[in-house]
Amino acid sequence: MSDIENTETTINLDSNLSVDCAVGNTEDSEIEKPILTILYQDEYMVAVDKPAGLFVHRSFMDKDEIYFALQLVRDQIGQYVYPVHRLDRPTSGVLLFALTKEVATLLSEAFANKSSKAALQADSELSFKLAEQSKAENATTFQNDESCDLAMVKTYYALVRGYLAVEVADKVPSSAAEGNTDLVRGFIDHPLKEKLDKLGDKNVSRDKPAQSAQSYYRVLEQASLPIRVGKFDSVRYSLVEVQPITGRRHQIRRHLAHLRHPIIGDINYGDNKQNPFFISHFGYKRLMLIAKSLEFNHPITNKRMKISAPFDDQWQQVFTELQWPIR
Repeated sequence: MSDIENTETTINLDSNLSVDCAVGNTEDSEIEKPILTILYQDEYMVAVDKPAGLFVHRSFMDKDEIYFALQLVRDQIGQYVYPVHRLDRPTSGVLLFALTKEVATLLSEAFANKSSKAALQADSELSFKLAEQSKAENATTFQNDESCDLAMVKTYYALVRGYLAVEVADKVPSSAAEGNTDLVRGFIDHPLKEKLDKLGDKNVSRDKPAQSAQSYYRVLEQASLPIRVGKFDSVRYSLVEVQPITGRRHQIRRHLAHLRHPIIGDINYGDNKQNPFFISHFGYKRLMLIAKSLEFNHPITNKRMKISAPFDDQWQQVFTELQWPIR
């Protein structure tokens, strides 16, 4: 489930069209039904580009919502779809569904890093990282540092407050190019208490110990705007690539906040000065977090594949404003 702050949500349909859904104030017939962009489809699975502000499926928090990704995809392709993972409501990007129960099981295992059928041969850097984690947790043993079976590589991009730096002690060397800082990533190993909903998890114990949580990150771009906000003379931003290894709720948002570089637009873990500035300066309110790609082996054909979502117009506006390369 995701955070709810206001009763108005903007659903991006494509680069030129959006629908403002005034939740609870408009009849269903008055709201144009969103059409989601299909990123990939075959007889076993379908992936779509989920816009920020759209729930994946019904929950106790969405009693006034009209449209859901699962329903929209089902209606678009004319057959039932099975969710195999979820994205928080404010997160945009690649959302994958299975088209059969059997494939749903395989893909769910892949997301849980358990499936050998959905494993891929990773690059040497990520193999090294996960091998180290695997040894620490007494999980699957990898054969060597050059290759390992990975169920799913999930890559996110986040716009965060400030200039995020990779501390030397946290750097993981790349066996592919020793000393090349472009291939060096930071490692976040910060356990997280399970996030529980007041209503949906009211019978779940609140005394559980924190769960292990690991993420790797790489700083891609940095820029500043010469505008004073609070006690600072300028506004600084970093574009960060994050690959979560575990799948805890709000893991990326909480891990980046733990580093004191929260994601812009995060109303739970973010900056209460930077968020309002971003809204007023750029003209929109959203969580600047996108599930950019999923990389895995096809659960039936075993063919390696990568499904990516494009940056929408709002992301591109940020890149232009901060003079970053258009991606």
